[in-house]
Amino acid sequence: MTISTRKATLAGLAMFGVVGLLAACAPAPTDDAGSADVASDFTPCIVSDFGGFNDKSFNQSSFDGITAAADELGVDFNQAESTAEDQYESNVNSMIDADCNFILTVGFNLMTATRDAAVASPEVDFAIIDTALNNDDFSPLELENVKPVLYDTAQAAFLAGYLAAGTTTTGTVATYGGLQFPSVTIFMDGFSDGIDYYNDAKGTDVKLLGWDKATQTGSFAGSFDDIAAGKTTSQNFIDAGADIILPVAGPLFQGTAQAINDSGKDVAIIGVDSDLFETTPEFANLYLTSVMKQMTDATKLIITDAAAGDFDSTPYVGTLENEGVLLAPLHEWESKVDPTIMTEIEELQAQIIDGSLVVESEATPQS
Repeated sequence: MTISTRKATLAGLAMFGVVGLLAACAPAPTDDAGSADVASDFTPCIVSDFGGFNDKSFNQSSFDGITAAADELGVDFNQAESTAEDQYESNVNSMIDADCNFILTVGFNLMTATRDAAVASPEVDFAIIDTALNNDDFSPLELENVKPVLYDTAQAAFLAGYLAAGTTTTGTVATYGGLQFPSVTIFMDGFSDGIDYYNDAKGTDVKLLGWDKATQTGSFAGSFDDIAAGKTTSQNFIDAGADIILPVAGPLFQGTAQAINDSGKDVAIIGVDSDLFETTPEFANLYLTSVMKQMTDATKLIITDAAAGDFDSTPYVGTLENEGVLLAPLHEWESKVDPTIMTEIEELQAQIIDGSLVVESEATPQS
């Protein structure tokens, strides 16, 4: 466990993104968030999942968001980096003991610790990435001081599935998860549906290894930190003929990259959470695209709103419409992808946004 305070500088940086970014289920952030009248004693804080803040995935994107918010506000922020699951409760409580006004917790695993701390400390505002709250019997729970930050990644993953089906040369693609959490399987559901949609439209039979949406069963590495497991799982997919792999497993995509390089085959990765081309450029030639959750922008604006006294516990749901989820650019794969496929993806995205094409998952966030 690492707990530290980071001194923010560069106060007054311009806000990036438009207020419409958070226009899903929650009200848009106020225009004066981050203004000079913010209380000088506002202290935002963040607690990571055990992947840590350098996971090149959702922990890192969330950390970038609180960093940007603190820079704009000109305040300090505290951080607690979890290195094991048994640290969640103590890490969250340590941030309360540090007099944090706002605590951002990252990931499904921190739900119980966040819920219990929020009940015990109603004067502290919380936001939690990738999960809503529930009681011990799994019934839904809403707290006035907890804002769920959720992403309908099935929408963007659907586009990635269509892209994969239209790009594969072997007719076989694959996906695997870290652990079977809703925030993981929602990617896999959307990916599967996009492949099925392509097959129906084109009369093809592209096969998906690693996930069966109907039975909700598939391949999982068993963790989000065992890169060797990601490599072994990916080697098996490559041996079975897959030439595009979607790892929904945090940093385990690095194991997938290792397996591809060892195989010597022309296999591509579809990343998740962040644009892997930007966050992990050492594997740049392997990335077909990434299914992005715009966590940096969303968390920044939620924090600056909280600092301005405009905290709102209404869930935020990132969608294609509010650009909370997106497909990353093709980067080095652009010349390898049929432009017609990209035109069709633009049309499908428009249909999802206007509601004429509905993408659904058992894990689709409810506003």
